Amino acid sequence: MYTNDTDNTDTKSKTLLYADLTFAIRGILYSVHNELGSYAREKQYGDVAAKLFKEKGIKYVREQRVGDLGNILDFIVEDKVALEFKAKRILTKEDYYQIQRYLQESGLKLGILVNFRDKLIKPKRIVRIDNWQK
Repeated sequence: MYTNDTDNTDTKSKTLLYADLTFAIRGILYSVHNELGSYAREKQYGDVAAKLFKEKGIKYVREQRVGDLGNILDFIVEDKVALEFKAKRILTKEDYYQIQRYLQESGLKLGILVNFRDKLIKPKRIVRIDNWQK
């Protein structure tokens, strides 16, 4: 659906990875937060996000198992972006490590980590580190 997205094979490029798609995803995340507020459960945020993805015609897979360890990624959007939801007081470095592991195991280049518990959400773009060891 988003044919203007770039694969960003040039590492010196100043453009964002999948800019149009991530703009649409961020809009949906803000809509989800506006609808449910800060104190719903991750599954409820996922249900509303899935409904909005479907309404906007954005292809997604929900609760996708990645890797051999049984890790489950909340969403894979357009086979390009990993999307991980949290509903906790504060994000920790383990949350960032978790999505980086998901990116490594799935082969995806970009992930978005969002904590819906915040009063104002700030979706974080996480780019796969090719030589990452954790």
